[in-house]
Amino acid sequence: MNLYLDDERETPAGWLRAYWPNEVIKLLKTGKVKQLSLDHDLGNDTKGTGYDVLLWIERAVFIDGFVPPAITVHSSNSSARIKMERAITQINLLARNQQGSNRCNNES
Repeated sequence: MNLYLDDERETPAGWLRAYWPNEVIKLLKTGKVKQLSLDHDLGNDTKGTGYDVLLWIERAVFIDGFVPPAITVHSSNSSARIKMERAITQINLLARNQQGSNRCNNES
């Protein structure tokens, strides 16, 4: 499944739209999300931002061995985009290290 988090933009063909981080996290927990595209500003910061999804993914990778989907950012908030892209880089690095660690543990 391709998942698109946004409050305003038109959903691309072939993507399922979510409006809030809790919706995205619920779908991520199913393990069926293969691609994720995130906006940052969703119109109500008390309900969260796209960055909150990345914080959840990072924790899930580290604590639970969650395998993240391919993640992109489509936010027009330039400073948030930079922060989110850095988070994605760290998530991918952590996921690679977790997979390598699991491989080593399985070989022992």
